[in-house]
Amino acid sequence: LAAVADFTGAYFLGTGVAHTIGKGILRPELVRNSPLGIYVVSSALLGAIAWNIVTWYYGMPSSSLHALIGGLLGAFVSGFGSKLVQWDNVKTIILIMILSPLVGFVITFFVTKLTFFFAQWFSPKINSFFKKLQVFSLIGQSLAHGTNDAQKTMGIITFVLVLMNWSVPSSNGDFIIPRWVMASCAAAIAFGMALGGWRIIRKLGSGFYRVRPVHGFAAQTASASIMFAASSFGFPVSTTQVISTSVLGAGAAFRPKSVRWEVAGDMLMAWLITIPASAAIAAVIFKLVEFFAT
Repeated sequence: LAAVADFTGAYFLGTGVAHTIGKGILRPELVRNSPLGIYVVSSALLGAIAWNIVTWYYGMPSSSLHALIGGLLGAFVSGFGSKLVQWDNVKTIILIMILSPLVGFVITFFVTKLTFFFAQWFSPKINSFFKKLQVFSLIGQSLAHGTNDAQKTMGIITFVLVLMNWSVPSSNGDFIIPRWVMASCAAAIAFGMALGGWRIIRKLGSGFYRVRPVHGFAAQTASASIMFAASSFGFPVSTTQVISTSVLGAGAAFRPKSVRWEVAGDMLMAWLITIPASAAIAAVIFKLVEFFAT
């Protein structure tokens, strides 16, 4: 269900986030046909992937968006300097990235409190009702995940097409996302979702506390709402952060002492160092690639 909904959200529900990633952070037209361009983009992606693999290995749900932005900034500043970076847009994106998980925590906290308030008059069988509701909240969350996460890759691929002069903006200057790019990114995120990612699933499902259907429903509903809202304005957000803090918000609303806050602290530390770490890795990779290529 999650994989199918991810594909649907990625392919059918807009490309605002792809435009932000593709043309809102860097200026591809300024380095079009540059011999270093493809090396820089490759280094940026390798830096982000390397950091994601490290955090995946340790079961730490780090932010792929943080890693991607860090990789792009590290590689492009290393290759071309800071003049290509649209720093005002970067500051806005980072601000949204910081605020969105906080909003996720607060909204889920109050949604969970409200849910428990109304559920107190029912028997424990109400859990069966929330299990059924979770099917719908799962689909909503996965649709929102596809509209945000898959589009980040669409933006990067289209960025490369413009960089290599294989694609040009339309006559009115629009940044065009080809249909084959949309389809391939939608298929890739759906395939990745279907494969599992069990380390992170276990971390979010039981690493913080014992998640029950009512917690899952509240966290999924709140995080989906935030991700849909951000995508509608073209803002990329860290879906990992939004979902994780929503799970924490549900647990804190139920019983704060039941939450393993030390695990949350470890995850927060991973988030804080992701951008500088992936930027440093990408910069080093670019220098190595540049050395051996030239």
